[in-house]
Amino acid sequence: MGELPSLIQDLALILTVAGIVTLIFKKLKQPLVLGYVVAGFMVSPHMPYLASVVDTQDIKTWADIGVMFLLFSLGLDFSFKKILKMGASPIISTVTIIFCMMMLGISVGHLFGWSNMDCIFLGGMLAMSSTTIIYKAFDDLGLQQQQFAGLVMSVLILEDILAIVMMVMLSAIASGSGANGGQMLSSIIKIAFFLVLWFVVGIFAIPLFLRRMRKLMNNEVLLIVSLGLCCAMAVLSSEVGFSSAFGAFVMGSILAETIEAEKIIKLVEPVKNLFGAIFFVSVGMLVDLDILFNYALPIFALVLTILVGQAVFGSFAFMLGGESLKSAMKCGFSMAQIGEFSFIIASLGLSLGVISDFLYPVVVAVSVITTFLTPYMIRLATPAYNSLEKRLPNKWVRSLNHLAMSSQSTSGKSKWHRLLIPMGINTVVYTILSAATIAVMFTFVEPFMHRLIPGWRNYWYGNAVTGLVTVVVISPFLRAMVMKKNHSQEFRALWDESNVNRVPLLFTVLVRIIIAVAFIFYICHHLTRFSNALMITIGVIAILLIILSRWIKNQSIHMERLFIQNLRSRDIEAQVHGHKRPLYEGKLLDRDIHIADFNVPANSTWMGKSLKDLNLGHKFGVHISSILRGNRRLNIPDGQDMVYPGDRLQVIGSDEQLSAFRHALDEETFEEDYELEKREMRLRSISIAENSPFVGKTLQESRIRDEYDCMVVGLEEGEENLSQVKPTYRFQKGDIIWVVGEEESLSKLLHHLVAD
Repeated sequence: MGELPSLIQDLALILTVAGIVTLIFKKLKQPLVLGYVVAGFMVSPHMPYLASVVDTQDIKTWADIGVMFLLFSLGLDFSFKKILKMGASPIISTVTIIFCMMMLGISVGHLFGWSNMDCIFLGGMLAMSSTTIIYKAFDDLGLQQQQFAGLVMSVLILEDILAIVMMVMLSAIASGSGANGGQMLSSIIKIAFFLVLWFVVGIFAIPLFLRRMRKLMNNEVLLIVSLGLCCAMAVLSSEVGFSSAFGAFVMGSILAETIEAEKIIKLVEPVKNLFGAIFFVSVGMLVDLDILFNYALPIFALVLTILVGQAVFGSFAFMLGGESLKSAMKCGFSMAQIGEFSFIIASLGLSLGVISDFLYPVVVAVSVITTFLTPYMIRLATPAYNSLEKRLPNKWVRSLNHLAMSSQSTSGKSKWHRLLIPMGINTVVYTILSAATIAVMFTFVEPFMHRLIPGWRNYWYGNAVTGLVTVVVISPFLRAMVMKKNHSQEFRALWDESNVNRVPLLFTVLVRIIIAVAFIFYICHHLTRFSNALMITIGVIAILLIILSRWIKNQSIHMERLFIQNLRSRDIEAQVHGHKRPLYEGKLLDRDIHIADFNVPANSTWMGKSLKDLNLGHKFGVHISSILRGNRRLNIPDGQDMVYPGDRLQVIGSDEQLSAFRHALDEETFEEDYELEKREMRLRSISIAENSPFVGKTLQESRIRDEYDCMVVGLEEGEENLSQVKPTYRFQKGDIIWVVGEEESLSKLLHHLVAD
């Protein structure tokens, strides 16, 4: 046989060491992510006393795949719809954190006398908390279902999006062109354009595809399709200048809105765990002891900067976003580390040749140390709050803790606000869809038409066909852009309310008509040599025909309804199966109480017990609002209702109460059977002797099943025939019965017969 490839050897080494180390960390009740990092250091070339990885480049590739699948899973858990429901709070917190941490990083770099470019890139690295590390830490610590964890993940997602803008800005600075407002605006527009385009097209097309293929998709096919969509979006994201991980996250957020989302999450989890482990191992492999010793003071200073900076400025940022002091401190302390995007920014600086060689390993060392400290910082938040609460005046504490509740009691929105915001979003979305459609038509259809209709004279025929097809395709978008919200309740109320409102209302219609005419003008300008006046006239006539066309109106309405249905498909499925959260949950959030779902394990000691026997309210202070069992939903269960394996319990309580409940549910389980070999069932024949205690007794009276855990399966008749033994049959001398049971039980039965 040929020699085993180095990649297989490296994977065997990594997974073996990672398995051993994580078992130790599991025994010590430490987060597994720390075990992966330690395992990476042990197999790295920087650890000379142990076997090390041969080809680090292959492992880096696998680690990149790990980041991609981790963010894909993250997108499945945290969809864009969830983030949008949180309003402006995550945006305020994210911008504040990035600005403060960048300033801190630049200041620390200057204190050590590093170059301006090193300081600028260092600021960018320190501003990016690690989404994957925090996500893994929350998972290991069992905090994903707590309210503050959702807030942190929303900010981290926005940080990842803004990191792309930051990388464009840093590239501009490195090239010497500077970070002017035009470049920044261009980057933001580009990100917004592709985000809206991918999300709208994805929500329209992917649920429709999955719905049509649902009958053909078993678990295996669904897994392959999901991972294929993830990788395809990652490639597309890279092609347009974004990271592959960002594209994977976008696809995850699209699939999160489908009915198949929960099934995809379960199917992808083993793949995510495998490649995620390799990613964290690869982070540990970058630890260099020489760098740690030579730059010990800067590393210590940067670690301290991150810990203190995020604890202080992170908490302050979340308070600006409307969180109470307690919740803000939990969020801020959780973000005290750097990770994958910091590595990407460092790699960008190295590839551009604008940062010093020492900066990358220093950042890796800081990332590893802060990764180790992440779970401890998360746990430290509550004691730090309790300590601060004792030292601050009670009036301050009460004001800060009720800041979130007071910030939510805002006045009702004005009619203008309710009209203009949806109208603006509608215009932006359909503008992006129209622009993307025109770009596709000019890139693919126009050259195809020229090849289909060759010759100089037929060139203009090809352009004419391309133009007509393009206008027809975008006509539903243009009509929706112009007509949407013109007959809404707010529009009519403002129109009837005052004559002063009519001019600005007509202006909103005129602006949208001008945008729609501009698209027709651009198509004509690209494909013809008409005068500007003629192209404007064609544009106005085309828009009037589009508005008056009943067919285009029906198409526009149909497409919008299909999009809304796809966007709400998961909510509809949840309502049908009784899985959707009750509406009163939002009221509970104002009072530091929320609802969380818990699955009863298959080996739980609670199974078969009634709620009265479990006495969960007395033990943990929680309330069981619903029990979800299969497709059934049992609301407001009473004390006689039983708990069974696989039940999903909807529980109401505070973060502390729910944490205690989760811990008890996970811990109160039957121990694993470590003697499986003894559970083997055997079949034996037993002859009823003259002095047997079974002679003259019926099968029921012999109590073979009850006392010996064995079962009589038949009575021998001849050499090959067995007859069923009825419960009323009385055993006779010479009967040969066949008995099934475990070896120990059969031995006990035979021993009893011999003894008697």
